[in-house]
Amino acid sequence: MVTIPTEPATTARWDDVQHALTGGGDGASCQCIWPVLSNKDWNATTTPERTEMFRSEIDQGPPPGIIAYVDGEAAGWIRIGPRTRQARVPRTRIIAAASTEPFDDPSVWAVTCFVVRREHRGSGLNRELLRAAVDYARESGARLIEGYPVDTGGEKQRTNDLFHGTLGTFLAAGFTEKTALKPGRTLVALDLSA
Repeated sequence: MVTIPTEPATTARWDDVQHALTGGGDGASCQCIWPVLSNKDWNATTTPERTEMFRSEIDQGPPPGIIAYVDGEAAGWIRIGPRTRQARVPRTRIIAAASTEPFDDPSVWAVTCFVVRREHRGSGLNRELLRAAVDYARESGARLIEGYPVDTGGEKQRTNDLFHGTLGTFLAAGFTEKTALKPGRTLVALDLSA
């Protein structure tokens, strides 16, 4: 298998982040700001405002995600970081009810978004993005990583419905199923302190 190069999303890689997000689907309009805003704040913003918020987040650091490259071109994106920096996570009732980790603990990180450009889908990029995200979290001192993936049950689903990632991708990366969030969604976790 060919190793897919990955890099943290820094100010110098802003154009690459944008290229990864704008390859089809909701990434261009979302700007991966959805996980950090409440519904009220999300509904009050425009795409240009989200773009500016996202750029500001990247400029301030630390990097809120990882970019994957294929043949030197940005092909995919994953958001990972402390749950304390992702305001939507504790405000999502099904997650708040399911997680046993304190929401004010910065050592608990969350994976909340995957985006892969249309021309690179089905090539295993999500697995590589998650592998790199786990490495990044470990190097950054995370104790535990949560994810909230979709259990496709082996059935094909709309790409825009899979931005949380798929259960199979998380299980292949060593995550364990913790709690069903609702039909078709599961809370998974990877303990990095073990």
